Amino acid sequence: MQSFLKSGKLESADKSTTSLKSSKKSKLVPWVEKYRPRTVTNIVEQSEAVAVLEQCISGADLPNLLFYGSPGTGKTSTILAAARQLFGDIYKERILELNASDERGIQIIRDKVKNFAQLTASGTRPDGKPCPPFKIVILDEADSMTHSAQAALRRMMEKESKSTRFCLICNYVSRIIEPLTSRCTKFRFKPLNESMIFERLRYICEEEGLDCDNSVLNALVGTSGGDMRRAITCLQSCAKLKGQNEPINYNSVLEVTGVVPERWLEEFFKVCKNKSHTELQEFIEQLILEAYSASQIMCHDSLTAKSEASR
Repeated sequence: MQSFLKSGKLESADKSTTSLKSSKKSKLVPWVEKYRPRTVTNIVEQSEAVAVLEQCISGADLPNLLFYGSPGTGKTSTILAAARQLFGDIYKERILELNASDERGIQIIRDKVKNFAQLTASGTRPDGKPCPPFKIVILDEADSMTHSAQAALRRMMEKESKSTRFCLICNYVSRIIEPLTSRCTKFRFKPLNESMIFERLRYICEEEGLDCDNSVLNALVGTSGGDMRRAITCLQSCAKLKGQNEPINYNSVLEVTGVVPERWLEEFFKVCKNKSHTELQEFIEQLILEAYSASQIMCHDSLTAKSEASR
């Protein structure tokens, strides 16, 4: 038994098991995290925010920030990339990231945020390299915060200005009180260009070894509405649906995104032209069985584009 343990075979088996677990863990990582930009320069389309943040990073300082705009346009990725560049390997220790839609009350501001903001930040890293002597509080979906919580946050931003920077992220800037917006440098994140999303999806396909035609990627881009996160998530779902060695086709996109197939729209238009109440009722029953909603039919581009539909 002792000679077997000294031979190293058991240790080798442990290493292979560890390697296998690491490989499986890598495969389970969501692609939106795996391919999240690591530096501010890798952020696409948001040139104003990138230009200002690059200047801030070079000066090792940061103002309070307010990022607003459509989902999936890079708001959270931008501040995380900036934190990574500012703090290096210890960036996770220097940021507090909260989703304000889940933790939206004044008590969270008084407890979690206040306790974190009052911590002292060193001007050097563990390896001795210089590091900005402040921390960053990231409040995602800040437009869901109550007015009392926003008022408490305003006072905290003033009190902890030397040791803490705040980054508010929201979809609707009109829901943020004026005393908060006036204390932040504001950036609007516009929906991403379709060509940018297409290029990113193509890059991911090459990295993951996916067999995916350009027409399929165009379909994913079309359903994303300028939301990069949605497009990448749908691509990963399609890959899981078909398997590693199966090509991703248009039907996979329809299944994952929930887009109504063209044949259903043609059938609906045909039933309407026949003016048969019975046929329409049967069509609706079949539509419900397929888990499609009436709004998906009525608001579909193919239907609204038909000139005959208005007659």
